[in-house]
Parts: sequence; C-alpha cells; structure tokens
Amino acid sequence: MSDGEKMSLKNEIQQLSNRIDTCKRKLDAAKSRGDSPMISKFTDEIEKHEKKLSSLKHKQSYDLNKERKTLLDMPFSREITKAEQADMGKLKKSVKGLVVVHPMTKIGKALQLKVMTGYAPKSF
Repeated sequence: MSDGEKMSLKNEIQQLSNRIDTCKRKLDAAKSRGDSPMISKFTDEIEKHEKKLSSLKHKQSYDLNKERKTLLDMPFSREITKAEQADMGKLKKSVKGLVVVHPMTKIGKALQLKVMTGYAPKSF
C-alpha cells in the first residue's frame, strides 16, 4: 500500500467522522423542533456514513496487519543504533530492501516495538 493510499484512506475516515458529527448535530436540532422528515433523513444519513466508516476502518486494520506480517516474514531484523539513525540515508543505501520502523508509528505499535528497528531480507 502506497503512502498516498494510506493518506487518502486516513483523510476519508476523517471526513466521514466529521460528516457524522455534523449530521448528529443537525439531528439533535431537528429533534428539538420535532421535524419528523428531517429526523428520518439525518438518521438514515448517519447510518449510511457509519457503515462506510466501519468498512474503511476494517480495511485500514487489514492493511496494517498485512504490512505487519510482511515485515515479520523478513528473515532478518535488528535494532537500529544511534549512529545508524544519525545517517539513515547511508544505511538505506547500503542495505537493499531495508524497512525501518519507528516504535511510535501505527505499524511500530502493532509490532509492539520498544526501539527503532530495521527489517531486511539479508543481515546487515
């Protein structure tokens, strides 16, 4: 999954959450007025958006698990030293296929990392 795809998925989830919040506010206003047609309209809209949101969150978690499994399947991983962290460009050029994961990212949390870790097809 590309970074652009992750970003658009994240943005779409955020936009849907915002729409749901807006619809809930409008629903509350319609209920206070006793406006039945608007109440049913916003109730249906909220339901539709929540289904879509649930689907997107499931896809996001599926993609995260897929990425986690891909990293765990790599034959070699180890902690990235402070010296290597200082010159990450040099390290990435010297190790083909290296993936560096920070413990504070979603994937880092999914892998339950405590330190910055590198995953690669060969030892480095």
